[in-house]
Amino acid sequence: MKAGIHPKYHVVKVKCSTCGAEFEVGTTSENIRVDTCSNCHPFYTGTQTFVQAAGRVEKFNRRYGLNEDQKESK
Repeated sequence: MKAGIHPKYHVVKVKCSTCGAEFEVGTTSENIRVDTCSNCHPFYTGTQTFVQAAGRVEKFNRRYGLNEDQKESK
């Protein structure tokens, strides 16, 4: 590698502003603050809900006339 052309590499602590968790990463930035980390994000904690997807399925069924009553009669 050529000397003097690469950015400085820092090991910094990343701080989550939501839950206050801190962890170390290597980066070229001086400091990093994140809004949501893997400790408090709903996707990673398992508290995510799929309400939006359920609404889309119901909307599709209403649009094309599909419902449970028609399925039972066939």
